[in-house]
Amino acid sequence: MKNFYNLIALLIIVSVMYSCVPQRKLEEEQAKRQTCDKDLAALKISNQECETKLNEKEKILADNIKQIAELQTDSTQAGVNFRKFASKYETLNTINEQLLTKYNSLLAGNMADTKKLSGELQLTQNQLLKKQDELKELEGQLNNQKKNLDALTAELTKREARVAELEGVLKNKDDAVNDLKKKLSDALFGFEGKGLTITQKNGKVYVSMEENLLFASGSTTVEVKGVEALKKVAKVLEQNSDINILIEGHTDDVPMTGKGEIKDNWDLSVMRATSIVKIITKNSSVDSRRLTAAGRGEYFPIDPAKTAEARKKNRRTEIILTPKLDELFKVLETN
Repeated sequence: MKNFYNLIALLIIVSVMYSCVPQRKLEEEQAKRQTCDKDLAALKISNQECETKLNEKEKILADNIKQIAELQTDSTQAGVNFRKFASKYETLNTINEQLLTKYNSLLAGNMADTKKLSGELQLTQNQLLKKQDELKELEGQLNNQKKNLDALTAELTKREARVAELEGVLKNKDDAVNDLKKKLSDALFGFEGKGLTITQKNGKVYVSMEENLLFASGSTTVEVKGVEALKKVAKVLEQNSDINILIEGHTDDVPMTGKGEIKDNWDLSVMRATSIVKIITKNSSVDSRRLTAAGRGEYFPIDPAKTAEARKKNRRTEIILTPKLDELFKVLETN
């Protein structure tokens, strides 16, 4: 707009300079002035249209920015700045072309006007060069940020692949646990609800056997019906070599009064667990390295009440079956 006002002032000066010329010259100058006024009005309209289009583009740009993900914020901002400077560059380039046209048309006229227009043209060219440098710098920043974003995206893809692999391993483990529980339920169908329960929790299968199914009171020798149940368990374990086996003996809180080999509830719980381990290894090809015998004594009761019913629940042996996690550990070590 400043250039337009300068042009009007220029025309007024020219009119004053030539105020002493004959009427014909005056009319010619007035005609030229009217032509310039029309050109000026047309340029104003063109400028307003450019500003309207620029506003529309900036609105579209603002709407697009809102849809960009947070991870791309820095990169997008650089892109926004790049596009703004590009738009300004195009605007300045348009103005420069208009000034060149005016410059060529007035070159044969007043030398002072020519010098002024030349100065304005030079200023515009300098501004264009500056904007070009800024655009190049922004373009470099945008490329660097894009490289960083690509690297982050690649790393995220790797992590997603690792998670998917781990989820697959965990699913296989859960499937194995479900399958194992079903096999045990099928094998021990006649015993469930008769002093034996099979449950699944925390990724493990628990076969809990009450004392009256396995042992006489205070004894570590497994009864006939208990041996039969354990043989069925052993056959299932024999067919599932990727399962670790923990045998836990549990007692009630009544102290042992015997003076023989069994001194207390610790001895009783451990020796009962050991007896079960021996029956499993004797009646199957289960690798002994998969078996662990442990005694919990009276310290992990199902029911802490001091009643006969609660103590009966607590006198039990649990076979805890856990899938081996070697495959999961390999994935973790690889990652």
